[in-house]
Amino acid sequence: MARTLITSALPYINGIKHLGNLVGSQLPADLYARYRRARGDEVLFLCATDEHGTPAEIAAQKAGKPVAEYCAELHDVQAEIAKGFRLSFDHFGRSSSEQNRKLTQHLAKRLFEEGLIEEVEETQVYSETDGRFLPDRYIEGTCPNCGYDSARGDQCDNCTKQLDPTDLINPHSTISGATDLEERKTKHLYLKQSKMRDALNDWIDSKADWPILTTSIAKKWLNDGDGLQDRGITRDLSWGVPVQKGDAPWEGMEGKVFYVWFDAPIEYIACGGEWAEKHGLDDAAWERWWRTDKGADDVRYVQFMGKDNVPFHTLSFPVTMLGSNEPWKMVDYIKSFNYLNYDGGQFSTSRGRGVFMDQALSILPADYWRWWLLSHAPESSDSEFTWENFQASVNKDLADVLGNFVSRITKFCRSKFSEAVPEGGSYGEQEAALIKDLTEKVAEYQSHMDAIDVRKGANALRAIWVAGNEYLQSAAPWATFKEDPDKAAAQVRLGLNLIGLYARLSSPFIPDTCGKLQTALALPDLDWPEDVEAALNALAPGHGFAVPDNLFAKISDEQREEWQEKFAGTRS
Repeated sequence: MARTLITSALPYINGIKHLGNLVGSQLPADLYARYRRARGDEVLFLCATDEHGTPAEIAAQKAGKPVAEYCAELHDVQAEIAKGFRLSFDHFGRSSSEQNRKLTQHLAKRLFEEGLIEEVEETQVYSETDGRFLPDRYIEGTCPNCGYDSARGDQCDNCTKQLDPTDLINPHSTISGATDLEERKTKHLYLKQSKMRDALNDWIDSKADWPILTTSIAKKWLNDGDGLQDRGITRDLSWGVPVQKGDAPWEGMEGKVFYVWFDAPIEYIACGGEWAEKHGLDDAAWERWWRTDKGADDVRYVQFMGKDNVPFHTLSFPVTMLGSNEPWKMVDYIKSFNYLNYDGGQFSTSRGRGVFMDQALSILPADYWRWWLLSHAPESSDSEFTWENFQASVNKDLADVLGNFVSRITKFCRSKFSEAVPEGGSYGEQEAALIKDLTEKVAEYQSHMDAIDVRKGANALRAIWVAGNEYLQSAAPWATFKEDPDKAAAQVRLGLNLIGLYARLSSPFIPDTCGKLQTALALPDLDWPEDVEAALNALAPGHGFAVPDNLFAKISDEQREEWQEKFAGTRS
């Protein structure tokens, strides 16, 4: 049995994510996990909330709650929404877990021992009112270059000039508004990424099958300008993984925590430990996925993420893994995505512009969204969600092609025969031609899914649905029945078996709908149809079924206009 390890980029804790976040990592990861399970793989699919860093503290402060309590609540909210979208994680963990704390501190110790961490004294801005050092993004003032009065401490969004906080005119804290800012010296740990440049370059070069988007971003960061830079991996914050060398204190680093981008990817591994503990398993259960000396050498590891996360996953995290000189399982394939834009602009969490995951589920079932998002996944370029396109896709693909086929064949069988697969007749030339065509189409579908070409997979699946509709239109059993009831029975029998085939093939995309079809057809399972001809003979004469309720309701123009207005700007 093949073994596939899948991780999705960790959603940040500070609020509910929008559909662009969903399609950029978690949803295609779920599609692939479901597909690999259907093909017989042993799969471990892991994800978690990313809970450390200044934004979590600020969000908790705004909510008037202690940061630990806030993160615990938002983790549960995100977990529940993930269930709503039928994301089939084996475990949905937390980067604030004890497992992640221990592993992060352990890996920091190993990197120090390998000469890849050094202490650096630097000057940072301190706010007396806030009682803390301020990250650059939490300092704003007037840009000395263009005069824009809301320039951040790292960059002016108006003229795009790169800045240091000390460049700003009249700087202030965005947390409190305080202006009593001063420069203070502080020590931090730096990960010496530059020492690993050649090793990273060789490792990336060995991944000839990676998407161009992934490798181009990695190579740009590795080679452009001054090349790969050493990176600070500690922060002066109270919330995070405390800086330690394994179990021992780190002298001079008291009161500091590891940078969120250092500990967050380590949570992928720690999440495996959380999964094992939850199920009462020992360390060997997760180590066989993550350590090549404990059995992970035969695992295929696939990561899913948006393009903004690629540098951390192709450079910083691999430095941690390779630099530790321990036998960790390295990623085999990184599937990265471009951005999904919203209706002529961008999704905006701050302005509430676009559809957020909880809102989406409040107006339509998960499968409507899963189908549209996956069939329009932003793989080769950015893509755009428009309500007109969403309406057209749902109404055509789901309602007219798939839903209508199921309704017509089941209702016709019930009216002319019974609620059981009819006897009589046998498949003829037309049916043989369809089976041959579908065998080729299923092979094409599988090849796209194996390659994790999400949109091509959706297109191939749609073509399989369309082939059944074209057969039904051409065979016209309602006309055949008048002249040759036995031949009509064979046509209907094939039609009912087509529904079973669709349920098996479509389950990674639209699992709830396929569950309904499984129930309606009384299928014992939704095993993958390795032999299409056998699958189209699986339901024998006399097998009982129930006519399912309408699978997909069409979206009306009135609904589309209402939703377009509702999600234009202010989240309510």
